[in-house]
Amino acid sequence: MSPRPSLLRSRRHSFPPENYLNRELGLLAFNRRVFAQAQNPEAPLLERLRFLCIVSSNLDEFFEIRAAGLKEQIKLNSSARSTDGKSAKEAYRLIADEAHALVEEQYELFNHDILPRLADEGICFLRRSAWTEAQREWIHDYFQKEVMPVLTPIGLDPSHPFPRVLNKSLNFAVELEGKDAFGRSSGAAIVQAPRMLPRVIQLPEALAGCRHGFVFLSSILHGFVGDLFAGMEVKGCYQFRVTRNSDLFVDEEEIKNLRTKIQGELPQRHFGDAVRLEVAENCSPEMTRFLLEQFGLDERELYRVEGPVNLVRLMQVPDSVDRPDLKFPLFTPGTPAVLTKKPTIFSAIRAGDILLHHPFQSFTPVIELLEAAVTDPEVVAIKMTVYRTGTDSVLMRSLLRAAQAGKEVTVVVELMARFDEEANIGWATKLEEVGAHVVYGVVGYKTHAKMLMIVRREESKHGKLLRRYVHLGTGNYHPRTARLYTDFGLLTCNESIGADVNEVFKQLTGLGRAQALNHLWQAPFSLHANIVAAIESETRAALAGKRARIIAKMNSLLEPETIAALYEASQAGVKIDLVVRGVCALRPGIKGLSENIRVRSIIGRFLEHHRIFYFYAGGKENVYLSSADWMERNFFRRIELAFPVLDRKLKRRVISEGLQAYLTDNVQAWEMKANGSYLRKRRTGKTPARCAQCQLIEALKPGSSA
Repeated sequence: MSPRPSLLRSRRHSFPPENYLNRELGLLAFNRRVFAQAQNPEAPLLERLRFLCIVSSNLDEFFEIRAAGLKEQIKLNSSARSTDGKSAKEAYRLIADEAHALVEEQYELFNHDILPRLADEGICFLRRSAWTEAQREWIHDYFQKEVMPVLTPIGLDPSHPFPRVLNKSLNFAVELEGKDAFGRSSGAAIVQAPRMLPRVIQLPEALAGCRHGFVFLSSILHGFVGDLFAGMEVKGCYQFRVTRNSDLFVDEEEIKNLRTKIQGELPQRHFGDAVRLEVAENCSPEMTRFLLEQFGLDERELYRVEGPVNLVRLMQVPDSVDRPDLKFPLFTPGTPAVLTKKPTIFSAIRAGDILLHHPFQSFTPVIELLEAAVTDPEVVAIKMTVYRTGTDSVLMRSLLRAAQAGKEVTVVVELMARFDEEANIGWATKLEEVGAHVVYGVVGYKTHAKMLMIVRREESKHGKLLRRYVHLGTGNYHPRTARLYTDFGLLTCNESIGADVNEVFKQLTGLGRAQALNHLWQAPFSLHANIVAAIESETRAALAGKRARIIAKMNSLLEPETIAALYEASQAGVKIDLVVRGVCALRPGIKGLSENIRVRSIIGRFLEHHRIFYFYAGGKENVYLSSADWMERNFFRRIELAFPVLDRKLKRRVISEGLQAYLTDNVQAWEMKANGSYLRKRRTGKTPARCAQCQLIEALKPGSSA
């Protein structure tokens, strides 16, 4: 049933810009909350280091995409303003100030807290000034054998102009004095560190003087850079790193072969316009000015750091150090009991819908479902969407084998999945080579929905029939992230849902008008309208004096019409709880506007990723799971799904595990204020600690009844 018409376009302007918060500042606020995990002295030490690396990784993407987009608007003299009324120039100035402050605090924490604490635990980063003679000899030998052979120093002169520097690569600017073999004396050279070189090298324990001794690649290069310039004097050596605009510019309306076009564009991603320059704290003023000039940047885009210019590469350290006591405790994901009691996964699904809650419950049943489909002679067809799956995917290998076995395999591969384009092109090519039908979705719309459909021939009292088995999820078909992200997955053979999924696949692979769906809400056709209609229904109930309630959990809340509908619901008296991990443009708690709206963010061991939408609906308590955030791109420029949880028992699980556990969390929760700042939720008195993620690890462990 289509929702009643809604005056959405008129609502967009019913609330002034000051009632919305800035997206870019919201993203930086999210990184502040992640940074707080690194600051937390109660967190395991190696996990604190990992969180510090995550902040750096997030900031890299922030500059590559969001800051780069603002710079592009400024360059084009765009007059456009964001929902909160800011021009690109105003927003860029504000994010620069906040980013500088955050980076400065990062390195302060790294140098003066985390490194000393690691040293106390026997995990040492050996500074060049403190190397012993034996350490220096070993490191020099490593440099000669492993590093120097792959370096290409480039002296700067008329025949060797400033080289093209790869996005986020480690480089060294070297100041020189003297003449080379040809009598040249340009005074400067650039040394680029190939990406195949590890940025952190572990020394033998006996030599390191501690159980786990590491040395930075940057320290090694600084120590022996003179070996690259025989007969010349090194006056200074400074590490630097440039971040570039990494958005792909592909005009999908003007191309004939999307895959070929993207393949051609991918190499250029490494050489987009510069956005940020990071240099070592000791970089000379002259060299700093020279580098800024080469990259067309100004002082505001310069970040001086005391330490390695790329903290992300320290992510390898926690994995290479065998200290379980300095990491989160290991746990074993549970498995729904029905899957262990039935002889096959198909018979288990026929017995009733199955809910998987990752990472607390294993992703293995999804892998086993696809593997069973590959080997089962009664399975005739497999259809699947692929957004992110990784370069080494057991699921993709299963699809390859299914196609080789002669099954009808159709895969909708999203080529524009940011930073996963190359991996997806690789899998698409391999699938085509074995005869699978590979479709690249719909031009102009990213296919972000997570769907797997298996068609199986089965016996019935009326003879043979074809039954559809379906998996729908809130997260990607990526076994590694399924251990790190919180997501729900639903296994079902419900005929109506199967028919809906089949219809969506028909849209993606063929041509024709969108048909009405039985249960699923689909972007770009019905998802936004149905979300707004559900909010409006709660508003009408509240105005009529009836009970009304909205709870929603998602990664981001930005779409202005949806926010306006929530404001109207709050004004009508609807109690609204929003769990928004990342950026939220809605201002909660403003009298007369949003005093009935509470917004919180959960930042913990796992990345909160599931999207859950709850509407009281006159006591029906409608619950939808989705791949979509409440953002314009998800509603209008992507193919997304929201699917209902129809089984009453599973619905109670979603409400309890996915919503109530997070609304009562007083350990990892942050409450949002009207001005966009966040306050860490603190326990008071003898209130027991309630950590949603911790509770779910315990509740869904092997042997649980879920």
